[in-house]
Amino acid sequence: MLHIFCPHCGELRSEEEFHAGGQAHIPRPLDPNACTDAQWGEYLFFRDNPRGIHHELWIHAAGCRQYFNVTRHTVSYEILETYKIGERPSVTEASLAEKKAVDQGVTA
Repeated sequence: MLHIFCPHCGELRSEEEFHAGGQAHIPRPLDPNACTDAQWGEYLFFRDNPRGIHHELWIHAAGCRQYFNVTRHTVSYEILETYKIGERPSVTEASLAEKKAVDQGVTA
């Protein structure tokens, strides 16, 4: 069982209290009426499904009912960080590669 840190409640809670809501950081079209059907369909239905680091939108459904973002590794299912909507993630593929290089003593 996973324990997920809710950045609004400030507590680690059981995964049963949360629901994933899909990919995070997807900008809504500024003028939906100006979008073609293809552009609107792209916005509504097409999401990244990477192997590795993925930023996701989650809700604390059985708790504070607030949305927040999660950075999760899709292979190991490890949750690397949680952060509030509007904040930027501190964990990215590039930051993990840099940390791994430092840990291995490789310098650029």
